[in-house]
Amino acid sequence: MVAGMRSYLAASGINVADAVGNGSLMLSSDRPHLVSGHFDAECMLRALEDAVNQALRDGYVGLWATGDMTWEIGAKKEMSKLLEYEWRLEGLFRSQPCLSGVCQYHADTMPQDAVREGLLTHQSIFINETLSRLNPHHATRQNGSSKALPRDLDSLIEQLCRQDSVKSV
Repeated sequence: MVAGMRSYLAASGINVADAVGNGSLMLSSDRPHLVSGHFDAECMLRALEDAVNQALRDGYVGLWATGDMTWEIGAKKEMSKLLEYEWRLEGLFRSQPCLSGVCQYHADTMPQDAVREGLLTHQSIFINETLSRLNPHHATRQNGSSKALPRDLDSLIEQLCRQDSVKSV
């Protein structure tokens, strides 16, 4: 995954070696948020908060992070913890405006229920490098739900996947 990201960034014109060397880019497949193979949401959130605070201390204006949720959750695929983590992550984004990022939900590798939950918890949807949009099905933690039915969410997910494949060609 890291090698693929390095290649993608280099192909996009980024001098990856310089960015890594000066500390403005960090690529890692380390997963300290997995404790004995189990997803530890508290550990992950703490690591993100520590990373944004360190970036600010180092003179950066913020931190942008991304993670493949299949990879983040771990081999045991503990999806029961995912929704609570995502609600708390959204709270962290609100309390730390210098932190932003993208949670990657790959519809072809994630369980459909997990993709639906990810769709509900995020205010915007990043489809590909040229296309993003506001999420019409976003549900806040306070109201806890969306009026969307699973079939509506599945239809939107299928539409988004088609848009991505059309734009990526």
